[in-house]
Amino acid sequence: MARASRSASAKPVEKKDAKDVKVNGTRTSRPPTVTMLSLTNLAVPRRGAKQAEDAPVANGIAEEAEETEDVEMADEDTKEVEAAPPKRKHNASETRSTAKKTAAAGRSRAKKTETPAPEPAAAPKKTTKRKKDDESEPEVEDAPAPAVKKPKVAKAAPKAAPKAAAKAAPKAASKTATPEPEAAKVDPALIPNPKGPRRNKGKKTEINEIRYTEPLKVFVFGEGSSGELGFGATSKAIDVKRPRYNEPLSNLNVVKIATGGMHVVALTKDNKILTWGVNDNNALGRDTSNAPVKMRDLDADDSDSDSEDETGGLNDAEATPTPVPSEFFPEDTTFVDVAAGDSCSFALTTEGAVYGWGTFRKNEGIMGFERDNHTAPRPVYIDSIKKVIQLVCGTNHVYALDKDHHVYAWGNGQQNQLGRRVTERNLIQGLQPNKIGFHDSSIKKHSQRITHIASGDYHGLAIAEDGHVWGWGANNYCETGYTKNAGADDASVLQPKIIHSLEGKGVQSLAGGSHHNLAITKDGQVLVWGRCDGSQTGLPPSQLDAETDEHKVLKNNGKAKIVVQPTPLPDLKNIVAGACGPDHSIVVDKDGKAYSWGFSVNFQTGQGTDDDIEVPTLIDNTAVRETKLTWAGCGGQYSILASKKE
Repeated sequence: MARASRSASAKPVEKKDAKDVKVNGTRTSRPPTVTMLSLTNLAVPRRGAKQAEDAPVANGIAEEAEETEDVEMADEDTKEVEAAPPKRKHNASETRSTAKKTAAAGRSRAKKTETPAPEPAAAPKKTTKRKKDDESEPEVEDAPAPAVKKPKVAKAAPKAAPKAAAKAAPKAASKTATPEPEAAKVDPALIPNPKGPRRNKGKKTEINEIRYTEPLKVFVFGEGSSGELGFGATSKAIDVKRPRYNEPLSNLNVVKIATGGMHVVALTKDNKILTWGVNDNNALGRDTSNAPVKMRDLDADDSDSDSEDETGGLNDAEATPTPVPSEFFPEDTTFVDVAAGDSCSFALTTEGAVYGWGTFRKNEGIMGFERDNHTAPRPVYIDSIKKVIQLVCGTNHVYALDKDHHVYAWGNGQQNQLGRRVTERNLIQGLQPNKIGFHDSSIKKHSQRITHIASGDYHGLAIAEDGHVWGWGANNYCETGYTKNAGADDASVLQPKIIHSLEGKGVQSLAGGSHHNLAITKDGQVLVWGRCDGSQTGLPPSQLDAETDEHKVLKNNGKAKIVVQPTPLPDLKNIVAGACGPDHSIVVDKDGKAYSWGFSVNFQTGQGTDDDIEVPTLIDNTAVRETKLTWAGCGGQYSILASKKE
């Protein structure tokens, strides 16, 4: 699920600033000053607001230590034959500037700073070539000896003039592995070394059937200043107030879409994985560092022009849907699903294998992708989980459901969203997938076999084989459905608990936002609960404020703040699909009509206004009026609708 920033004026007054920070799942922990550098950004960036990256922490680059006197006292003979060590090159970090709007505070976006790793000059499929190159290096060392006997060769006297020898005889030098110096500087993560599940005698074991085969017509709207809408570098892709048909993306035959915080991942019919949006933490899984970014001249006479050649300050490589390099996957790999978080992306294959890239973040900054792996710039095989059939992402965590109906979780566990206790001391252990246990003594006999999983920003939801609905993680707004500590500071549910208020409701699917949820029942009804002070639930504010039963609604200064009891939305019927953004929601009925409500300062509701939409409202404009929609997705500050391609 994806997060977005809200302007302070849209919410009622909270009790304390410190509590508000805890409520939103961004409580900070003071790092030991002995071992950590000072951090300029201690809070997890909300999905709709990009945070400036702390360069020393994010990039993990330490300056080289100075030469010691022992090095200076090295053997004189060695100095004569060795050339001066090359100076270290530093890649300048590129800072992307974005168009900022002053009309609404929630729309300003501070771009992260990125230090992109260079792409390899060549991408050999086998690493054995590198061994061969290493073996050729001693020949360069032995070259001076025979050269003494043949003074015609220019490199006969490297001791006397090593620099001159390097310039002479280019043909002889070219024979000694020209690419070696460049290959030595390449990040190993950028060299294709595809790994995957074991194939006995080269035969794949299929776990999942291909699920999505129908190409989609894609409609996008909302904030697009980071390229989330997939139109490429054009100013017309920013602040799209109502659904707009994305023809270039639709022509790529997209069959499945996953909306992240500020990036999108899509699967095509021809088995390609497309990504677009923000790539500051390698969430796109491909290089976007060399694309030129053309800035608008605000002083020019045509500064108000809407011509197509205006980029709006966007990076075209980020804003244009582009495939992730296929050479990082084993041959004959077939994908069945994709998932996206804030700064991470994942893909699922027919073999039940999971691949991921990007990184997870914690309250204090970047947490890492794996143990000993700061970020994954290209797809990495997650070899610790097998036979996965469903995959979903929260803000900075992932849930995987395997063939045996067990749920695994990994990523950031600071709000107990991993379903197990993870302390600050061993937080890094959360990067290892571990199985979640489903035990609840309140019901004697219940199934532990899970059939469906969903995720909010900081909490998890699941449906078991016997129909029980489970919740765990952050519970500041009763988002887990557990009422006993709802609304308390740092309220959370450490391990999954059955949501008793959903018993017997026939829940078929779930969706979670930052602090609210919706459940769709088998008869097409929509139930909502969680935070409601920004119209997140779609229930009329007047109705909520008039409610006096604290078992249904909790208030703050007389204003409704939390819907404790899952409550039906009476005006919605025959709903077949739904999605939650951080503070807005969209559902689609069986007739193909879409309804939205909630926070709309970035036009993510598709209603053409930046005012909050209090109750479910039909999304209606010429682009979708005659279209039978089948799917909806909600990102940090944007949304996507889709229909089957005719």
